[in-house]
Amino acid sequence: MRKVKVGIVGFGNMGSGHANYVAQGEVPNMEISAICDINPERLKYSKELYPDIPTFDNATDMYKSGLCDAVIVSTPHYFHPELSMKAFEHGLHVMCEKPAGVFTKQVLEMNEVARKSGKVFTVMFCLRINPVYRELKKLIDSGALGHIKRITWQVTTWYRPQAYHDSAGWRSTWATEGGGTLINQNPHQLDLWQWLFGMPDKLYADVSFGKYYDIEVDDDVTAVMKYDNGTTGVYITSTGEFPGTNRLDISCDFGRVVVEDNKIIWDKMDISEREWNASRNPEDPTYTTIEVPVQGEDLLHVGILREFADTILTGAPQTAEGYEGIKELTISNAMYLSAWKGGEWIDLKSFPHDEFYDALMERVKSSGAKKSAPAFSTYKTLK
Repeated sequence: MRKVKVGIVGFGNMGSGHANYVAQGEVPNMEISAICDINPERLKYSKELYPDIPTFDNATDMYKSGLCDAVIVSTPHYFHPELSMKAFEHGLHVMCEKPAGVFTKQVLEMNEVARKSGKVFTVMFCLRINPVYRELKKLIDSGALGHIKRITWQVTTWYRPQAYHDSAGWRSTWATEGGGTLINQNPHQLDLWQWLFGMPDKLYADVSFGKYYDIEVDDDVTAVMKYDNGTTGVYITSTGEFPGTNRLDISCDFGRVVVEDNKIIWDKMDISEREWNASRNPEDPTYTTIEVPVQGEDLLHVGILREFADTILTGAPQTAEGYEGIKELTISNAMYLSAWKGGEWIDLKSFPHDEFYDALMERVKSSGAKKSAPAFSTYKTLK
């Protein structure tokens, strides 16, 4: 069986984790062919684990080496687009860690370069293959819920103590990480939000920066989203609450759906609420509580890696195409921009990419980034 030869760009927590999955044979049609990191200690560590795999201290040399069919980009966030675009330009397929980038302006360019390359492009939105969310998406797409009235998602299971923020030089500053919980922990849920319910048309957000920790970026967020069809949503997240809650509530024409503890519970109305209301019946409508069956193994990262390799080798469809990374990033960028503008509504249908970029760069200039962190190179629009 032919195997995809993959190079790992960035051998930190995520990069070494992906390498381990491949090395242990959990992705049968993929093999590690090279490892790259700018940190000599990480390269030394990779050699201890995989003495026979070539290493590189810069991505360009690895891309030019001819050793790779594809790369997994797992560096600090700011470098995701730059390293992905270079890989496409060298004729390589790309699996990019989440988020796709820090600001939409650059991710739009990454998508353009990816399309021109014709190569496979994947983003690590591994919750899309979680059996619970796959089943929920089928339920929503079937139309069985009717019109969705309100979405409320509280995600406060991302607790991170101060020790976490202090654990690496690139964490928790505007200049090196590009944000806090919205850019680091929440891309998964924000991606699921738009994947399940579509992109909101506008939103506003109340965002706290350094509310619970000695950091300059966000650690507590409450956002309100609106859709032109009348659906409203509230998204709540924090890294400063313990124990946290991960509960998704969906109010719809045919009752209520609650997703929590890996279960989908549907209080299913016998007829739609709107139909009941039109009947002028003074009684409460009736409903039946059911648990929606969920089947399948939650493969997470391994599942996305397998799909990535299958798409390269056979053209099989993907669950998480890289081009869709722009969607959740637009939502999180809009939340930041709303907060920076004092809670203004932000139009996502015509998101001001340049305005957000300028506002972010103002914070980068005044950031208290740690000197040990890799510097974010000044962004220049590709010609």
